[in-house]
Amino acid sequence: MMFEEKPEGNGSLVDKNQLYLGARHQANGKPGASGKARLSARQEANEKCDLPRKSLNRYTWQEIQRHSQETDQWLVINRKVYDDVFRAMHPHPDIVRLYLKPLLIGELAPEEPNQERNKNSQLVEDFQELRRTLETMNMFNANLGFFFLHLAQVLILEALAWVIVWHFGNGWLITIFISLLLTVAQVQGAFLQHDMGHLSMFKKSKWNHLMQKFLMCHIQGLSAKWWNNRHFKHHVKTNIYPKDPDIDVGPLFVIGDLQPVKYGKNKIKYINYEKQHLYFYMVAVPLLMPVYFNLKSILEMYHGRDWKDIAWVSSFYIRYFITFGPFYGIFGTMVLIYLVNFLESPWVAYVTQMSHIPMKMSKEENQDWFSTQVLATCNVKQSFFNDWFTGHLNFQIEHHLFPTMPRHNYHKVAPLVKSLCAKHGLPYVNKPMLKAFGDI
Repeated sequence: MMFEEKPEGNGSLVDKNQLYLGARHQANGKPGASGKARLSARQEANEKCDLPRKSLNRYTWQEIQRHSQETDQWLVINRKVYDDVFRAMHPHPDIVRLYLKPLLIGELAPEEPNQERNKNSQLVEDFQELRRTLETMNMFNANLGFFFLHLAQVLILEALAWVIVWHFGNGWLITIFISLLLTVAQVQGAFLQHDMGHLSMFKKSKWNHLMQKFLMCHIQGLSAKWWNNRHFKHHVKTNIYPKDPDIDVGPLFVIGDLQPVKYGKNKIKYINYEKQHLYFYMVAVPLLMPVYFNLKSILEMYHGRDWKDIAWVSSFYIRYFITFGPFYGIFGTMVLIYLVNFLESPWVAYVTQMSHIPMKMSKEENQDWFSTQVLATCNVKQSFFNDWFTGHLNFQIEHHLFPTMPRHNYHKVAPLVKSLCAKHGLPYVNKPMLKAFGDI
């Protein structure tokens, strides 16, 4: 099931902004007592406004493609059309479908295929069968013990850093040592909040969201909402320029085959791009976390007036000033925070860039979900250290195909994904970690 997008926009039967209403309700999990009453009222309203099947307008793909402008966007979801993207990103699609009912304006004409003709229908069918198989194997069920051990790792390292300063003082060697402990806690917390953002741990979405707020905002001091807005675009439009924010990195960098051509034709040259592989190490690697991520997070909270995230992020700084302020003072505590951000930045930069930057980048080609993700993504070979060091993002192919799957199951499904790639002649790229770093 996948968002059936047309040339540079969307083609569909419901407006994608209206679709967000359903997605938002779904993301909040099952409603409580008052929510159930509202849900019952909405169901009754939906039943009243449901049109008989014969009265629905019917459209061809050609007609749908005309509605691909910014102010006029249609979205096909399952012939009404629920496809791979929709299914991949929503663990409870039935809740979303409930809120889509009053937005329904038509359906695909009977002679039209379920997806556009340029998509590999056999691959789409095989992938859907693979997903059904994995659901039967309970591959989407989380092992809570696994995630709680990772949470314990983060909390113990945070507490240990404070205990060491309290007991041994704030000398330079101690400060460097606790900075390393806090760096590990920060990065592992980032990986864990990534799991929560994809609703991979708890069955109820609200608990995933709450845990993500704790990890992203309170432990790391960054906005969870900012991260979600950016990261979900990356997942739905992986390596598609300029829709994927992770590869739209101009004017500082021009990457892939398309961006250099665009800048060349327009005679745009802010920097000597022939040297960008050098200043990547001097600018992007050390400043990704302490400067870019923090600035983007602050701007998102400010412009969005996101008071909830502002309160959560404030608790991060309050906690640091309470625990480390007595030893380092206000200025020294801010330096400690920056030092930890500076140390974790190369770790995060390499892990997040290694799986996509060296892979295929393109404009919207409207391929099926499976092909799009496999061609734009690569894996890094498995080992106990690689799994821990990358937060299991060394299985990036499996993660992108099944974003809501708990990461401890990636290695179990990898052989099946690799087999499906071989069947359809698609590359399944799996590199040693150092080669993956070098390819950036």
